[in-house]
Amino acid sequence: MSATTDRTDAPRVVLGVSGGIAAYKACELLRRLTESGHQVTVVPTAAALHFVGEATWAALSGRPAATETWESVHQVPHVRIGQQADLVVVAPATADLMARAAHGLADDLLTNTLLTARCPVVFAPAMHTEMWEHPATQENVATLRRRGAIVLEPAVGRLTGVDTGKGRLPEPSAIFEACRTVLRRGGLGTDLAGRHVVVSAGGTREPLDPVRFLGNRSSGKQGYALAATAAARGARVTLVSANAELPDPAGVDVVHVSTALQLREAALKAVADADAVVMAAAVADFRPAEYVTGKIKKVDGVEPAPVVLVRNPDVLAELSADRARPGQLVVGFAAETDDVLANGRAKLARKGCDLLVVNEVGERKGFGSDQNEAVVLGADGTETAVPVGPKEALADVVWDLVAARLA
Repeated sequence: MSATTDRTDAPRVVLGVSGGIAAYKACELLRRLTESGHQVTVVPTAAALHFVGEATWAALSGRPAATETWESVHQVPHVRIGQQADLVVVAPATADLMARAAHGLADDLLTNTLLTARCPVVFAPAMHTEMWEHPATQENVATLRRRGAIVLEPAVGRLTGVDTGKGRLPEPSAIFEACRTVLRRGGLGTDLAGRHVVVSAGGTREPLDPVRFLGNRSSGKQGYALAATAAARGARVTLVSANAELPDPAGVDVVHVSTALQLREAALKAVADADAVVMAAAVADFRPAEYVTGKIKKVDGVEPAPVVLVRNPDVLAELSADRARPGQLVVGFAAETDDVLANGRAKLARKGCDLLVVNEVGERKGFGSDQNEAVVLGADGTETAVPVGPKEALADVVWDLVAARLA
């Protein structure tokens, strides 16, 4: 069976394309959706067809592109397309398209579809920085988010011409992963809409000299799963990433750091207006007391000098003790190798956080794997066991517990 063959069990996705130069990137998103078994109907605006023609959309989707409200009138396309969809994703979403959607206008097939859709709706914005930052656009984005739509944060990078800044369409691969996350959740809604959450991920590195460092095995996959899942649930997400060699999740503001001190500085800045903070990064407890500016040389017959370590700040305990705003929730992670629950309970009391995700780690456990299992301990005495499964599943449990406490 070809990827574009209609199947009754295939998720039905409407890909809306508005008139921006980034419309060509939607072809890659369409390819990923169809090749992964989704049944995709492309609804381009008239302006989008100036960038990518109708024949291209039909060839890539294996289905006629829906372009006119007045075509196949007996099938009432302006109603049926939205009613039958499991997901609507608009990529790129221009400032004009989001303004029309926010104000409930229905002057073409795509805006009609948005009004009739009762499934999750994802907007992937693309525009110049000034347009994204304009108060009118920000108010329209806030309106869409308040109504339950997922408006991804645009990426930072090269725009049209020589301009660079925030407003670039997220990479199609990242938008695709966001769509898969939303579809996996089905109709569970956007319970984090209007919330700002901060997530840390990866492992810090403490330099010894220009070529060596003290580090750990953390890949950052769990933190990235937490960030992507929060974005799919409607949150505005800031991800503080320490040395994770992973693509930035779509719709997430990513701050890249390396050392524990850099992570602390970025986290303290990010949490100022955050509703919840999830510290999933593996932060080094110690760093070398002295940084050697030149590579440490091996000298025959001479033993190397001992490496003297000093303590790093305890970022999780600091965030827990000095909440940046009333009601802010703090979630920590505890990677243990033995006496997992006993050590976890002691750490929960010591750190002062609201929730602590405790998991056993080792060379073949936790670090680097696509799966995880854990117990989430609550300061209120609760224990929530999460069986082995995808890291996204653990992320959803964490956000379930956070959302319930925020509510």
